[in-house]
Amino acid sequence: MWLILNNYFFLGGACGYGNLNIDGYEIKTAALSTALFNDGKSCGGCYLIVCDARKVPQWCLRGTSITITATNFCPPNFAQPNDNGGWCNPPRPHFDMSQPAFETIAKYRAGIVPILYRRVECKRSGNIRFTINGRDYFELVLISNIGGGGEISKVWIKGSKKNKWESMSMNWGANWQSLSYLNGQSLSFRVQLKNGKTRTAINVAPSSWRFGQSFKSNVQF
Repeated sequence: MWLILNNYFFLGGACGYGNLNIDGYEIKTAALSTALFNDGKSCGGCYLIVCDARKVPQWCLRGTSITITATNFCPPNFAQPNDNGGWCNPPRPHFDMSQPAFETIAKYRAGIVPILYRRVECKRSGNIRFTINGRDYFELVLISNIGGGGEISKVWIKGSKKNKWESMSMNWGANWQSLSYLNGQSLSFRVQLKNGKTRTAINVAPSSWRFGQSFKSNVQF
């Protein structure tokens, strides 16, 4: 497994989080290669990463580690071989980091280093956030700042005028969609993670909500 340095912050990206500072992820993020990204299903998952000092002791910062959140996709480059330029080509597991995150575990001059990694629980400040975009009959909801397992598997939505929960479908990244008309209703959400744990946020958005607004819930994993 390898880690590569990028000299920019991941703002937005394939998970759709937008401004990572606002959404609670800051610089501790990475773009995942095809093998890890899983068509966006890995968005929000957390990984503990250390530089493999057994292989490149001259580049690793010993005794350091970083926990990152998957917020973006590192596209393959099939014009280059997997071990020389095509670092994100399948089936290679690979993390693409911003410079500040990279420099917590390795020296800047290295550019790319071998690593050891494992999935870990996500620790967040504050609770789950819901940002409602879209238009009438199409609510596109970005769900962010998720702790615990991090990776969403299912989402349900319920308007205050409805008697039952409606399943939402994954649109892209961390964005889930509903095709119901829910204007003028307070909105509740139920989120299930890949590990099966579920949280329900009741009346997160008031009946006066508008598209483009973001709301903080009172629940967290």
